[in-house]
Amino acid sequence: MKINLRKIKKEDNKQLKEILIEVLNEFEVPEEGTALGDDELNCMFESYNKKRHIYYVLEINDVIMGGVGIAPLKNSKKNICELQKMYFHKKARGKGLGKKMIQLCIDYAKNNHFELCYIETMPNMLSAQKLYTSIGFEYIDKPLGNTGHSSCPVWMIKTL
Repeated sequence: MKINLRKIKKEDNKQLKEILIEVLNEFEVPEEGTALGDDELNCMFESYNKKRHIYYVLEINDVIMGGVGIAPLKNSKKNICELQKMYFHKKARGKGLGKKMIQLCIDYAKNNHFELCYIETMPNMLSAQKLYTSIGFEYIDKPLGNTGHSSCPVWMIKTL
């Protein structure tokens, strides 16, 4: 099995959108108030091709199987980044790749002088929550910033 973790390219947009939608539908994520309704799904490369933004793509045997990104937390005056759009096809789960990709994002966030990393997720994404807590994310009791993800009721934060 050939595994490649790399920065997003413009030509990844279509395949990445398809895989992200497939995973979101697998977890029965509502279309409104979640990543499923984000405009960024149509133009992931362009959305993360900005200062203090990055998106990493996971390829297995030259096929995109998911990804994860970092961006400044929307509508926050604090120095907080958000771990965003971390979704992996079921064939890519349980191999330790999520942890490796989060570490790439955390390293990027630290190098860009963010102080905290925030994430929102769904209650039924229990494996993801277990992964987040294993690397130091803690649950908080209210959302931060204004991500537009009003249907994501699980919020977590990590000090960088």
